[in-house]
Order: sequence, then C-alpha cells, then structure tokens
Amino acid sequence: MSLAHVLVEADGGSRGNPGPAGYGAVVLSADGARTVLAERKEALGRTTNNVAEYRGLIAGLQAAIELGAHEVDVRMDSKLVVEQMSGRWKIKHPDMIPLAAEAKELVAQLSRVGFTWIPRAQNSHADRLANQAMDAAAGIAPAATSAAVTPVAAAKPASPGWTGAVGTPTRLLLLRHGQTALSVDRRYSGRGNPELTAVGREQAAAAAKHVAGLGGITAVVSSPLGRARQTAAAAAQELGLDVTVHEGLTETDFGEWEGLTFREAAERDPELHRRWLGDTSVAPPGGESFDEVHQRVQAARDELVAAHPGATLLVVSHVTPIKTLLRLALDCGPSLLFRLHLDLASLSTAEFYPDGGSSVRLVNAPTS
Repeated sequence: MSLAHVLVEADGGSRGNPGPAGYGAVVLSADGARTVLAERKEALGRTTNNVAEYRGLIAGLQAAIELGAHEVDVRMDSKLVVEQMSGRWKIKHPDMIPLAAEAKELVAQLSRVGFTWIPRAQNSHADRLANQAMDAAAGIAPAATSAAVTPVAAAKPASPGWTGAVGTPTRLLLLRHGQTALSVDRRYSGRGNPELTAVGREQAAAAAKHVAGLGGITAVVSSPLGRARQTAAAAAQELGLDVTVHEGLTETDFGEWEGLTFREAAERDPELHRRWLGDTSVAPPGGESFDEVHQRVQAARDELVAAHPGATLLVVSHVTPIKTLLRLALDCGPSLLFRLHLDLASLSTAEFYPDGGSSVRLVNAPTS
C-alpha cells in the first residue's frame, strides 16, 4: 500500500465552549479501502471548540507526515478551519492565529494539501475519538474497552482478581518526559540530550503536581538523559524525594537517524528504514535495535521490582522504554511498539506481582 497520498479526517469539540475539550484525528488510505493508518486523540482541558478543531487538524497532519505521506486530503466538519486554511476567510481571533500558523508550517512540509468541508455524519470516526478525549477532559471514565482506564489510588495496589495474580505488586507509574525542541518537530530523539522547552517545563510542573496528588509514591527513578531528569526533578521536589538514575531506562539509540524526521530517515536509508519498521532485530545505522532495548529494559524492570517489592515507584523515561514496560506487563508482542501512542508528559501504570503476574491499569493519561 502506498502511503504517498492519504486522507486526514479531524474533529474537535468543547462541552460548554469553553469547557472540557478534546480532539480526534484519523489518517486513512486514499485507495478507496479507507484503511486506518493512524489515530490521534487528546484531552485538552478547558478551551473552545475552535481551538480543539485546530488541534485536531495539527495532530492529523503530524501523523500523516510521520507516515511519510506527500499528498494529504483533509476532511473536516469545521467550516471555520476549512475556510481559514483554504485562504478564503481571514484569521482574526488571537487564539486561532498561532494554531493556524502551526498548521501552515506542517502543510509546507507536504507536496499538496487539500481541504474539504464534510457534514458531521461523514466525520464519525474523528468525532468518536474527539468525544472520547472530551470524556477524559471532563473526568468521565472511559468504557472498559478503552486503552486508558481511570487511575487507581497509588497507595492501594490490589490484585487484578480474575487473572489469578496474588500478593502486593510493585507498581510502576510511567511518566514520559516533557516537550523538547526535537519533540516539537517530531524528530528521532534518542541519546541526544535536548533540554526541556518552556512548554516542557510547564508540563513537568503540572505532571509533578498530578503525581503528588496520587499518594503512596516511595521512590522516583529516572532515565539518565537530561529531559527525563528535569521532569523527574520537578516531581521529586513536589514529593520530597530524591531522584535515582537507572541507565536501563534510557531511550533507544537511533544512531545516524538522531535528529531526523520520519520522512528524512526513510529517504536517507529507504530499505533499512522499511526493514526497521517490520523487524525489531534491525538497528538504525550506528544505533540500537528494539530487541536490544527490550533486553535492557527488562533487566531494569527486574532490578526495580526486586529492590522495591510491593512499593509504588514513579519511573520517568521515554517512549520506547515505557512502551516496553507496558509490553512486559501485557506479555504481548512487539507490534505494541508501533501501534501505541504516548503523549508528552503522559502517565501509564504497570504492575508486577511477586508470583510473576502483571497488569496494566492506565495508558497515556494526561497529567495537566
């Protein structure tokens, strides 16, 4: 299937305008089959419909670029966004100007982008994702089939019951670091050491207050990389704890792809990049394979569980180590690495029981 040309359908909403808001976006194949290639959704806290709709567009365009698309047809039921992005309506509201500018920067990275208004009934996939995000923003518990579940108080770990696991688990609260300059541009960010941006520092501060409110955390453990240590330090200060650094929690070494976008890496090493996406034993040039990451993260997990039996730890790390810890808890295959999305400063929870059982209680929850 060629990904050169894709469809992006996006939506956003606010219950109250302003009120609890969120967006949803889906990237589909343009070959008539409408195969789902990527999904994005995010709770935005309290904001307006228009802000949420623009954020949905931005997320959809970013996802299309990550997939290596060159031509994108955007379909939205927001007349305002479609007309403003098409250049037919002026952008006057101060909240819209920076969002439209961000969207236009993404458009400039593509060969062609078209915008089409569609009725809400034809935008049901993105609308569903947006409503799930709005539920999260409003504090409404998702359905049992959702990837994210309502957080459980950190001070009271309990057996998942029907799985048969017994005893008190070691609970790992998995916090992704805040924004860096490389994450803004969706560039491979492994062993490079960019600092948090101003937004990233705000995310770290908000996450610190969030995790402190959970209670029961007895230790803060961080990747050795600066962006994780900055995020961990904010939480540790809020919790009154020290930060312990564990080398096994560092991000994947992307080698010569460090700092490149998905498209740039694919154009630089097309055959190797294609194999890397389908085979976790393949490493980037001069870098580290996901199988190698799995081995060191598993060893780190074993050490943390052995050193902190029955405790609740805040583990501050990166996308691949966090996905790997969730994969270990779910006892599932490597496809999770490519299909699970983790936002900046998001929180997930994995539990590991003394009898070898495990569970996942939370995935990609917002902390602000």
